[in-house]
Amino acid sequence: MINVTKTFLPAQAEYQAILKKAWDTGWMTNRGVLVKELESKLQFYLDTPNIIAMTNGTLPLQIAIKALGLQGEIITTPFSYVATTSSIVWEGCTPVFVDIDPDYLTIDETKIEAAITSNTSAILATHVFGNPCAVEVIEAIAKKHDLKVVYDAAHCFGVTYKGQSLFNFGDVSTCSFHATKLFHTGEGGALFCKPQHFETMYSHHNFGHDGPEAFQSLGINAKMSEPQAAMGLAVLPYMTKILKERKKIVEIYNKAFETSSLKLLKIRVQTNWNYSYYPVIFENESQLLRVKQVLESHSIYPRRYFYPSLNTLPYVKSCSLTVSESVSSRILCLPLFAGLATEDLNEIINIVKEQLL
Repeated sequence: MINVTKTFLPAQAEYQAILKKAWDTGWMTNRGVLVKELESKLQFYLDTPNIIAMTNGTLPLQIAIKALGLQGEIITTPFSYVATTSSIVWEGCTPVFVDIDPDYLTIDETKIEAAITSNTSAILATHVFGNPCAVEVIEAIAKKHDLKVVYDAAHCFGVTYKGQSLFNFGDVSTCSFHATKLFHTGEGGALFCKPQHFETMYSHHNFGHDGPEAFQSLGINAKMSEPQAAMGLAVLPYMTKILKERKKIVEIYNKAFETSSLKLLKIRVQTNWNYSYYPVIFENESQLLRVKQVLESHSIYPRRYFYPSLNTLPYVKSCSLTVSESVSSRILCLPLFAGLATEDLNEIINIVKEQLL
């Protein structure tokens, strides 16, 4: 069986040796030594300050909305994982969808300003598949209209744009460390924010504590555990190897499909990408379904990612967004992970190309 991704696992002994630090103290959660060590190493590796490790990648979005005091309408993208929209609704705000750029697949920055009303409090945009949004334009619009900016950067581990971490843009950026991601803590995530927001974000992720016996604000439990942090510390030394292997696979895919009818993701210029996913866009949905069916008959399981377009969710106000709906119906992520065997990669490519004829 070849899935769309495969969790990278270090040697079990390496993980256990790191976890032993927590085992020896009996401190399994509540910001133990391993969480603090992971945050410190990620700060250095990613060249970004003000990181808060959390137990998954959705809570950072919810905390960002709550801690920034966002209310009313939040302009967002319909082309993302469901957590982007569900977090807005969960926190009592209203998502206002703006269509996407057909090449970069990120929110179409030229359509944002027209969607702003007196009830708009923020822009929540996704760096799709680690591909940066037009951050300069978005942040100029936000400044003009006094809006907050939150980036769902779930896929952006290690991505830099114009020489700096993509996590450094916006008031808040969030990342997922889920087991399916290229860097992971089994389950986990992180929040990155401007210095002026750090104390509030930190308090919100730890029940609102102000010391062991006092509380300064409303909060929830979003803390990362020591076993999660141990996994991150075990995976981090392999990132160069992981990225190198993924880059090689992407280059083979690109060469194989460069003259095909498939449309490939366009990476924004001045981006150092992380090869997080390999999406291909078919001419129509019927073609996608045919290819998917044949791949699955060979025990190869791609993923319709992202599908469906989020403006069609049952708990949001329906609207027509032609680009997102069209792309969502035609896009498929092919298997991409460190350790994907050459013969398996060639089989995937051959099946897809045969079905395109």
